[in-house]
Amino acid sequence: MNIKKIGIFIAAFMAAWGSVSGQGVTSVCINEVLVNNKDNFQDDYGKQTPWIELFNTSFATVDIRSCYLTNDRRVLDKSLSPTERAALMYPIPKGDVLTEIPPRQHTLFWADNQPKRGNFHVSFTLDSVGPNWIALYDANATTLIDSVTVPAHLPVDCSYGLVVDGVKEKGWAIMGIDNRFVTPSTNNVTLDSNEKIVGFKTKDPIGIGMAVMAMLVVFVGLILLCLAFKVVNAIGISVAKRNAMRAHGIESKKEAKEKSIGTESGEVFAAIAMALHEYQENVHDIEDTILTINKVKRNYSPWSSKIYTLTQLPHK
Repeated sequence: MNIKKIGIFIAAFMAAWGSVSGQGVTSVCINEVLVNNKDNFQDDYGKQTPWIELFNTSFATVDIRSCYLTNDRRVLDKSLSPTERAALMYPIPKGDVLTEIPPRQHTLFWADNQPKRGNFHVSFTLDSVGPNWIALYDANATTLIDSVTVPAHLPVDCSYGLVVDGVKEKGWAIMGIDNRFVTPSTNNVTLDSNEKIVGFKTKDPIGIGMAVMAMLVVFVGLILLCLAFKVVNAIGISVAKRNAMRAHGIESKKEAKEKSIGTESGEVFAAIAMALHEYQENVHDIEDTILTINKVKRNYSPWSSKIYTLTQLPHK
């Protein structure tokens, strides 16, 4: 019975793990494609070849190993078996740590039909003139994760990518024209300036408004700090008076005022605190008025006498 329960638990765990893995891979999308590469990004061999950029839209690391990339539309035939479909696609190899795409990050594949050059060089190339259909399939070679049709006659060194990374609702655009940049392995949206700062400069070119605002903030902060100190001081004095009245057994504030209860100055409290400190630390000598004289006795030895070390002159 225990073995049966363990088997059920392992099966459930594997099913849940497969579900989580599947959901992770589905968060990857085709983000940008460059077909005609003349003077653009170079691969690790120094070659300018077409490239395909994938983007991880999730906030968790996703491993795309064993997934497939293809530009062959024959894989859309539902009558094909997974094995037949896999034969028409490029399998992303296992065992490469770079197939793990960090959260909200990119990875690049080179469409140069040179898979022997590395795991990120696929077994097909792209048409520099006509349209290109590109698809990403799951590891089962059946589930289509994402696909895109790149239009024909793209300008040289211009890519086709999502306007906002991973957001298909914002649409696709040709990168490299109309103030859009080709961005391999980085965000498609690049901010060259801060709109708020530009707007503030337009409204206040000299900076007078900024200076006045800064001074107002400083002065208001100082006023609030002064008020806070006054309130704290008043509360402290009130508490001290109340404690002094309790210590003297007085309940009437009028009587306490007549006897000057709780109106001692800070110097009085400082003197009391110093006296208590000296008393507890015992810093004074108890015998500070007693003078003690002890006689020092030295033993005499002829060997230490100077008369035996002086040279004696002869007498006539």
